[in-house]
Amino acid sequence: MKSIFRMMVVSMAVLFMAGALAGCGGSSSKDIKIGVLNEMTGGNATFGTSAANGAKMAIKEANAKGGVLGKQLQAVVADNKSEPSESANAMTKLATQDKVVAVTGIFASSNAIAASSVAEASKLPFIAVGATNPKVTVDEATGKVKNYTFRVCFIDPFQGTVGANFVLNSLKLNKAVILVDNSSDYSKGLSAFFKDAFTKGGGSVLAEEAYLQKDQDFKTILTKVKALNPDVIYVPGYYEEVGKIVKQARETGITVPIVGGDGWDSPKLTDIGGAAALNNTYFTNHYSVEDTSPAAQAFVQAYKKEYGQAPDAMAVLGYDAANVLIDAIKRANSAEPEKIREALAATKDYPAITGATTLNATHDAVKSAVIIELKDGKQMFKATVKP
Repeated sequence: MKSIFRMMVVSMAVLFMAGALAGCGGSSSKDIKIGVLNEMTGGNATFGTSAANGAKMAIKEANAKGGVLGKQLQAVVADNKSEPSESANAMTKLATQDKVVAVTGIFASSNAIAASSVAEASKLPFIAVGATNPKVTVDEATGKVKNYTFRVCFIDPFQGTVGANFVLNSLKLNKAVILVDNSSDYSKGLSAFFKDAFTKGGGSVLAEEAYLQKDQDFKTILTKVKALNPDVIYVPGYYEEVGKIVKQARETGITVPIVGGDGWDSPKLTDIGGAAALNNTYFTNHYSVEDTSPAAQAFVQAYKKEYGQAPDAMAVLGYDAANVLIDAIKRANSAEPEKIREALAATKDYPAITGATTLNATHDAVKSAVIIELKDGKQMFKATVKP
């Protein structure tokens, strides 16, 4: 019932937008308004806060250099409360009331899919920050690429394959159990792509066990997992549940490696799971703070100065997404949404912090992934994997 209610709310928001004036964003004021829509509260709040910080820093830097098109950029921050229905509502407000010319943000795929429906109806360019499910940029019903939706992150078919190959070829393990969050498009998609690549590579999936966001007790599932005697567990979830799963897995006596995706990347993961429990765990990610390139290190130092802490991957992606958007506005020589959309679609080899970024035919970023190992509560760079 909950999922049906969410779908109804999202559908109502989309219908409302379809009746509104298309492309209502503009640049008639002295400022160019950019929507920064993220998970500022709720279960994915650390992701959203980091992404918003990165975007605001990019906008601040652009303004310090004189702005864009002779105008200053204004970040209009909105909170989707880590919910799909709220994502649609927030996107509606940004388009119809705040009159932004484009929107960037959102980590969770379910939230990005909901927001994208509104952006498409209003003909408003939207750049997702960390939403990796293919359905973000490609309409599931028609199979067609969405006109106004883009992203600066890699997608789950690539991430799942990277994770599977790392387990098979680097960890040398081939008997896996997958724990999937059945309330998350991200988790369901990533688990499917991991399973496909893992089995094609010669591995076997002993079982797939399901849980839901906000679950607290995983001991029953983990007792079943332990009895199966896997040599690796794959958990493509978000940090709130992952931390509890890893902690309870170790308490249950499970010592095998646990591997996951970019949804792990939060400082709260160690707080929840515990540094010791998280030893012998790995996850695929967009970026490592240990990246030694001059551009990455300059960003790290600037971010630390601005916010008093090291950036995580969402902070970097938020920064990259805002800069890709700013670059598109400059190349379009216009703050009109349609012209921005055209410029975004033509983005090629933009020098982003997470790597040279080209938006392909499906509006997805073509870029590398990194493998992160957790040791005593700290993230350690393990490897870079190119597409």
